[in-house]
Amino acid sequence: MSEKIICIIEDNLPIRKLFSTLLQKSSYEVHAFDNASDGINWLKENKPSLILLDILLPDINGSDAIKIIRSIEGFDKVPVIAITGFASDVDKDMCLSGGFNHFMTKPINVATFVSDISKFVK
Repeated sequence: MSEKIICIIEDNLPIRKLFSTLLQKSSYEVHAFDNASDGINWLKENKPSLILLDILLPDINGSDAIKIIRSIEGFDKVPVIAITGFASDVDKDMCLSGGFNHFMTKPINVATFVSDISKFVK
């Protein structure tokens, strides 16, 4: 597992591009997908150091996608951060109890985004 590879699963193109640009400027290799199915298929052959996963996706919602990701051999310890527009404590608790390691709300803080997620890159 490379310490510099991040998988982004986010259907909103401007947000996906923003995340990718910020991470690439900080020397991360980024693999970005606009739906959970394509991202999960890529994960079956690759093991990034971190996954950023949107909750509302067009095919498989993030709550179901995290279960699939966690079932892939070796992915029980890969950090997965929920990225969502839902900001309530209930939403946060549901994500954290559902298998995510951390919870971030959109819009993100551009100034701290990379340093915030780099804490989870092992």
